[in-house]
Amino acid sequence: MSKYEEIRLDGIKTYPFSKRKNKVKIADFATVFDPGTEFKAFVDSLPHILVGEDFRMLVAKILAAAKKGKPVVTMMGAHVIKCGLGPVLIDLMDRGIISHIALNGGGSIHDFEIARWGQTSEDVAQGLQDGSFGMAEETGKLLNQAVCQGKKEGLGYGETLGRNLQQAPHADKSLLAAGYRLRIPVTVHVALGTDIVHQHPSASGSAIGETSYRDFRIFAHTISRIGDGGVVLNLGSAVILPEIFLKALTVVRNLGCEVERFTTANFDMIQHYRQQVNVLLRPTQSGGQAFGFTGHHEIMIPLLAAAVKLGLNQ
Repeated sequence: MSKYEEIRLDGIKTYPFSKRKNKVKIADFATVFDPGTEFKAFVDSLPHILVGEDFRMLVAKILAAAKKGKPVVTMMGAHVIKCGLGPVLIDLMDRGIISHIALNGGGSIHDFEIARWGQTSEDVAQGLQDGSFGMAEETGKLLNQAVCQGKKEGLGYGETLGRNLQQAPHADKSLLAAGYRLRIPVTVHVALGTDIVHQHPSASGSAIGETSYRDFRIFAHTISRIGDGGVVLNLGSAVILPEIFLKALTVVRNLGCEVERFTTANFDMIQHYRQQVNVLLRPTQSGGQAFGFTGHHEIMIPLLAAAVKLGLNQ
């Protein structure tokens, strides 16, 4: 016999199941997708529960923003480009969905190399052993020359690279080139010392700083217009672009712009602190919606793009 006292459950009060409010009903369950049917059937088959419903809501927000002429801003880390997703995003630019792309410095380098040589992403571990990592002559020389020329002409970092790549062999796969062609801002937000081109003797800190700072002001102008229906997507940037977004939002609100009631979403393989607080929580706390999606870019981003394009055709 135990020497410890136990609580007695005899007096517990229960109530009928019919009186309970339930969050899950079979009407919201996923349906079985028939591989022989169209993509619409797949989207319709997703459960109307949790992230399944969030996904539908985000697609609707993106479509509504584009229809209303509100910005759909896409911030992204370099890995998105390395995953081969440039063509998917360029297609959304061509269709008038994406109205601004913001890259970190690494993203601009991968995009630049893809446009010029059709390949990118070296073996960092191997190159680090002998000091050859990031030292490809043409990447540093050509990109740094373009940035220095952009400074002389009063251009932003992204605009000057986009112009430089118009005749590149693979310009059709370049976000920078597409932005320049379509007159859609593609801004590049650089942290000095983080990118391989900063290792080259051709690098100019003043040119990098001035052109990237101009891009910050261009980005802030777009952010000033996201109120009442705009959308800001963060695709895989863990630190730089969440910080850039927060500062740009602060600037435009400080200048008197009413930037409320917009939507933010974060897509990444894991949800990082700055993404959570600087993209999802803080910006929308006075109105708006925020969504977080966890998964590999090479699956999640094409899925999102396909669902948006489906909505355009309905």
